[in-house]
Amino acid sequence: MNVLKDQEDAAASKVSSRWLGEVSGLVSPPDVYVKVFDLMESPTATADDMGMIISQDPSLTARLLKIVNSPFYNFSSRIDTVSRAVAIVGLRELYSLVVAVSAVKSFSAIPNDVVNMDTFWRHSIYCGIISRLLAKRCNVLHTERLFIAGLLHDIGSLVIYNRVPDIAKRMLDTANGDEEMLFAIESEELGFTHADLGGELLKQWTLPESLQEAVAFHHQPGRAKGAKMEAAIVHIANVLANQSELGAFCEVKVPETEIDGAVWVATGLKKDKFSREEVIGEAGIQFVETASLFW
Repeated sequence: MNVLKDQEDAAASKVSSRWLGEVSGLVSPPDVYVKVFDLMESPTATADDMGMIISQDPSLTARLLKIVNSPFYNFSSRIDTVSRAVAIVGLRELYSLVVAVSAVKSFSAIPNDVVNMDTFWRHSIYCGIISRLLAKRCNVLHTERLFIAGLLHDIGSLVIYNRVPDIAKRMLDTANGDEEMLFAIESEELGFTHADLGGELLKQWTLPESLQEAVAFHHQPGRAKGAKMEAAIVHIANVLANQSELGAFCEVKVPETEIDGAVWVATGLKKDKFSREEVIGEAGIQFVETASLFW
């Protein structure tokens, strides 16, 4: 059975990779991203080197400094330069942040013909906030990376909306707000899902494997290979976001999705003591301020 699933994963990966090649103009990050990645791979790179490259993009610089000086990080003193941010946040963490900010900007031009983009980004940000909250409860290091996984968990959907808008709209209409039904319809119609596509996209962007798996398996966390904790957290966050008033994937009321039983073992969270309402409420308090940073 596992061999069959691995073959299905490989086939989905091959098709989704080809799709990404066909929409390279949409999903290619800005030049500064490539320079940052090359620098990150250099053993002699310094925080000042990183700061110099990012500072070439004033808009990105302003957005990053706004984020690192916000309650999102809650540092005790103000950070005025990107190089200082690199020194405190870390090279790889800031790299992931650069990719996330760039991704939101790159996909912001998609029209609302297929889906309400305001609703899409509210759901994505809400999922990111809940992922970070759960990561803290699970004592995960660098909880910001789970925010990024949650923020980008449906990024593959945007490629589908751009590549085959008519098919995407038909699938969305058929699912009528039911994400699990949409997931199954995508697999049947396309041969892969938005989760497969998202995982491949993060792989092309050379984000950490843990984030790739969290996105690729957020509907099926039990199938994650090495990042079971991360996939489980984003899965729970996605379910809870859909139950919230602000973060629902669709404005249509749909049946409550069950949380996959595999996540309780992966995260160590206790099902009988877990309060969905408490987590959703806490995320709601953080939503407005966090949304202003990324969206």
